[in-house]
Amino acid sequence: MIEPVLIEVCVDSLASAAAAERGGAQRIELCSDLLEGGITPSLGLLQAVRAGVSLPLHVIIRPRGGDFCYSEEEFDIMRRDIEIAKRAGADGIVLGILLPSGCVDARRTRQLSELARPMSVTFHRAFDMSADLQHSLEDVCQTGADRLLTSGGEPDCLQGTDAIAKLVKSARGRIHIMAGGGINAGNVAQILQHTAVSEIHVGLATAVQSPMLERNPRVSLGKAPGREYHRAQVLEESVRELKRAIAQMPANERGER
Repeated sequence: MIEPVLIEVCVDSLASAAAAERGGAQRIELCSDLLEGGITPSLGLLQAVRAGVSLPLHVIIRPRGGDFCYSEEEFDIMRRDIEIAKRAGADGIVLGILLPSGCVDARRTRQLSELARPMSVTFHRAFDMSADLQHSLEDVCQTGADRLLTSGGEPDCLQGTDAIAKLVKSARGRIHIMAGGGINAGNVAQILQHTAVSEIHVGLATAVQSPMLERNPRVSLGKAPGREYHRAQVLEESVRELKRAIAQMPANERGER
C-alpha cells in the first residue's frame, strides 16, 4: 500500500509556520538561527507558534551552533530545554549528539529520549556528520528515537539517494527514515522514487525584502556580513508547489513504503 508522503517544514518564525500550514504541510520543525543549521528557539517564539498553528510542532534541541559534541553543562541545558518544550505544548523534539570519535552518543541520546516522552523524538542531521552511517543507524535505533533525519551523508538528498535507500532497507521498520536536505518541487519526485521514504524535511525559504528604508552598509553586526537587511521566509505557494509535484507522481514511482 502506498502511504501519503508527510511533509515537515523547517521554520524560524511565526509567519513561516503559518504559511507552511496554509500551504498544506503536515508538520513543523521550529528552529532559530538557520544560518547555523538551527538552534533551540526562544520560549517566546515557541509559545507564539504553538498558539498560532495547529500542526504537530517539533522543536530542535541544540544549545549552540558548531559541532554536536556537547559538554555536561550543555547536556544539562538540553535537558532543561526539553522540559520547557514539553510544558509549552510541543509534540516532539529534534536532537543529535555525537562522540569525539564520530559515533552516535547513544547513552546520552537515550537519556534525552526518555526524558522527552510522550513527545516524539527525531535524531537530526548530526547523523550525516558521523563516521559510519550504517553503524550509526544501529546506534540511533538503540536510543528510542522515532525517526532519523538524513541526507545520506551527502550535501543534499539528491546526491545521497543511494545511501538513503540503503538506510531505509537497513532500518527494517525499526525507525522512520526522513529525507532532508535540498529537497524542492524540482527534485522531490526523483528523491522519493529512489529512496522510498514516507517523510521529507524541507526548508523552502524564499528571500523577502526588508522594510527598512534607512540602511548603513558600513556596519555588519553578525558573522555573515550584509545580513542585516536580508531575511528568508517560507511562502505558502512554495509548499503547495511541492505538494503538487508529489501528487503528480504515478503511484508506482513513489517506491515501496
